[in-house]
Amino acid sequence: MKKFNIRVYGLLINSNQEILVSDEKRNGYEFTKFPGGGLEFGEGTIDCIKREFLEELNLEVSVKELFYFTDFFQVSAFNPKDQLISIYYLVETKNPEKISIQNQKLHYENQENLRWIRLSELKSEDFTFPIDKLVAEKLISSPYNL
Repeated sequence: MKKFNIRVYGLLINSNQEILVSDEKRNGYEFTKFPGGGLEFGEGTIDCIKREFLEELNLEVSVKELFYFTDFFQVSAFNPKDQLISIYYLVETKNPEKISIQNQKLHYENQENLRWIRLSELKSEDFTFPIDKLVAEKLISSPYNL
């Protein structure tokens, strides 16, 4: 059965003009993406990104604005029967120093490491998935890249 897979991501930029990214290992596959995850049934997209940051980063965020919404067909890398719809919000937090940054090699299944990338050094090649690559390109050319 074919279905939609709705993903919601947060673009968190700190006062040093760095953006938060996540390096992950799932199903034997290593990838780099923006923090976020799947929309749950009965949940709104803003509630989803707040929940994802709280669950995965123990961090409360607020949404500043919608940055990007997928406008092309994209099949899921993990399930070829799923069409991805991805939503990216610019988010902010009062406590970015609470984020636990790990610059380690991914050794274990379901491992996640967070790190900052300077916006001035951001490249689409930093990311694994096509939609994240496109969002990186939009960030590079946006007014948020000061």
